[in-house]
Amino acid sequence: MNLSRRHLLASSAALLALPSLAQSKPVIRIVVGFPPGGATDAIIRAVADRLPALLGQPVIIDNKPGVGGRIAADAVLAAPADGLTYMVAPNATPTFQMLVFAHELRWNILKDFAPVSTLATYPLGMGVALGTGATNAREFVEWVRRNPGKASFGAPGLGGQNAFLGVQLAKTAGIDLPVTPYKGTPPMVTDLVGGHLSSAISLIDSMMVHHRAGRIRVIGIFTKERSPLIPEIPTFAEQGIDVTSGEGWTGMWARSGTPPAEIQRMQNAVQQALQSPEVKELFTQRLWVTPDFRPGAEMDALQRAELAHWAPIIKASGFKPE
Repeated sequence: MNLSRRHLLASSAALLALPSLAQSKPVIRIVVGFPPGGATDAIIRAVADRLPALLGQPVIIDNKPGVGGRIAADAVLAAPADGLTYMVAPNATPTFQMLVFAHELRWNILKDFAPVSTLATYPLGMGVALGTGATNAREFVEWVRRNPGKASFGAPGLGGQNAFLGVQLAKTAGIDLPVTPYKGTPPMVTDLVGGHLSSAISLIDSMMVHHRAGRIRVIGIFTKERSPLIPEIPTFAEQGIDVTSGEGWTGMWARSGTPPAEIQRMQNAVQQALQSPEVKELFTQRLWVTPDFRPGAEMDALQRAELAHWAPIIKASGFKPE
């Protein structure tokens, strides 16, 4: 865990307690399906630091990591729909859990959960090992063609956005680029830096430090336009490889049946928290994400569009979960 995230966890532990509020108002629980110190956890803690003052009641973060956020979703589904329990997750949880592992789920994100708002957006990109000699997407594609059987791309697990972006990239570029799955991003990036992996697809925050230190090369991002967070990194589309479905986002959900007034109250508080200069600075300068508030109705449209976009791609890939 880097220093900024350790500081964030420490400050959150101090600010979220607010014992004086606990005496008069029930505690709001925000369930996060990923470990403390990770990107999703850090995003919500920055926002949650400000929620007790805005809502007039204490707020706690409840980390329940595992199965791509599924354990956290199950926990929220099991809680009363009273406005005291919320889930924060990246888009990969509703989208790819629904499309790839639907037969294993107890819930349907469109029926069993009510969107509150989005919190942040961020680009996904590809880094390549220095040993490839590639400095851009086209050079990497040519390296793959000249080295049959040697190239692969790393992804933190199978069946997620990172893995299917790689499938799209290989198909669009007409190259053979199989996936090498990892149990998490840190070991994958370690292998990339060490030259044991030719390429990897990940959130930008895990790769840009190594890119700027000259240990790897980030050759492109999978968004329609360049990111203001890293304007020097081109998109794959502008390099002639039209793969533009690699924008990640983090959102908040309540259980369906939660009173609309409670959802609106949380939505308003999140919007105010995201407008804080301190949150904006932390998001953009330390977490490599962009604050992005979209109310529940817009978030619902976003997740429905994303499900419609990825469904045929996943079906065409022939991927079957083990």
